[in-house]
Formats: sequence, C-alpha cells, structure tokens
Amino acid sequence: MRSTPREKGSSITRVLEIIEAVAAAKDPLTPTALAEKLDIPKASAHRLVQTLESEGFLQFGLRGGLLPGERLHATAVNILNSGRHKALRQAILRELSADIGETCGLSVPDGLDMLYFDRVQTNWPLQINLPIGSHTPLWCTASGKLYLASLPPEQLERVLPRLPIQQMARNTLTDLSALRDDLARVREENLGTDSEEFIDGMVACAVPVRDAQGRLLACLFSHAPVIRCSMEQLLGFVPRLRAAAKELESIVGG
Repeated sequence: MRSTPREKGSSITRVLEIIEAVAAAKDPLTPTALAEKLDIPKASAHRLVQTLESEGFLQFGLRGGLLPGERLHATAVNILNSGRHKALRQAILRELSADIGETCGLSVPDGLDMLYFDRVQTNWPLQINLPIGSHTPLWCTASGKLYLASLPPEQLERVLPRLPIQQMARNTLTDLSALRDDLARVREENLGTDSEEFIDGMVACAVPVRDAQGRLLACLFSHAPVIRCSMEQLLGFVPRLRAAAKELESIVGG
C-alpha cells in the first residue's frame, strides 16, 4: 500500500533533497520517479525541478532524465576547492610532487572536456605548463581516458561517436575501434595513460579518486616531458599516486 506523500518539510529542504538525489543517482531520474523516491507530491516535485532547471542547477538528458546542470557542476568544484579541503589537498599534492619529482594535479569531468582544478608544478626548468582552469580533451589524455573508461558501456557508446576526435599529437588514437580497445585496458588496469597522445613530447598517467560509493570523483594525474621522464619511468610512480589518491579519498569521506 502506497504511503501518503509527506506534507511537512520546507521547500528549501526539498530542493536540497532533489539536488542530492540527482547527484547520487546511477541513472537519470525523471521528475515523477524523483517525487516517488523522495515521497514528495508530484506537483511540488515538478515545480521545484522546473525552477532548478531554469536556474541552471539541473538539466534534462536526451531521454528525459535529470542531470546536474552547469551551476551545480560549478558548485561542486567550488566546494572541492574550498579553504579547508584546499589546504589538505595541496599538502598531499606537494608531498607527492616532491616524492616523484614531477608535476601532479587533479582534474574533473566538465562536459566533453577534463578541467584542471588543482595542481602542483615541479621546479624543473623544463616543464609543461597547463595551468588551473585548463580544459583538455577526453579522448587523448590520461585523465580523460580514465573518465571515459569509468562510464557504463551504454553511456560510453553514446558519448564516443560525439567526441570531436582529431589528431592532437603523434600518437593520438583517432580510430574509434583502437580507442575502445585502449579504454578497455584502462578500465582493467584502473589506470589512464597518455604517451604523446595529447602533446608531442609529453607523457602522463592518472589514477581515480573515488567517493564513498565508489564513483569517480576526480583524476589524480602526473605528467612530464619525455626527454626527462619516459613512460616506463612515470609508470613506476603509479603506486605512489594510488597511495595519494587514497589520502584524497579520506578527505572526501571526512
């Protein structure tokens, strides 16, 4: 027997619950499904969803399900970049960069790009400068491929044909079949790699930083000029990157 929808609770509470549910959903929820899940009257749920969509916090996917909107993505990045988290995160990144002697940072998915939202630059005179705020492609970067490999197969197959794939460097994979094979390897190894696929003369690797539900929250990466650090040498630092990722996950959990 269906329970009577609750009548109490402020609109603010309901808005926050809607945002929380959309952000946590494995598959996009329709407004009706959202109302049932949260035990909110359907009319109220539709009205609040309409407001959140018009304000840019939510958006509708191609199949009518709700997805986080641009403002919600920006809010999430700003929370991760807040003072308390930033101090702890920077301490971990600085220690990691000092240990391996190369630039390290964090990137998050942003539409069809990866967004660099934190990094610690190495002190070597020769370095590759990709500052905070840089947008990088999904199909040819270590972080981007790690994100693509984390997508459910059905979603990945919808995204791949829509990527603006082009030759970025000497080893860029532009053939979808070859890219699919590489993403299968990335998924199996839980490790993204870029061997002169994004920028000629640069190698990179990335490991996942996950939330408490095991979902990809960010990618912890390191990149270096190949003239100083080969792909093989960089991969030797992967255990240290994974340990740092675990530390970062403890911050999220806390």
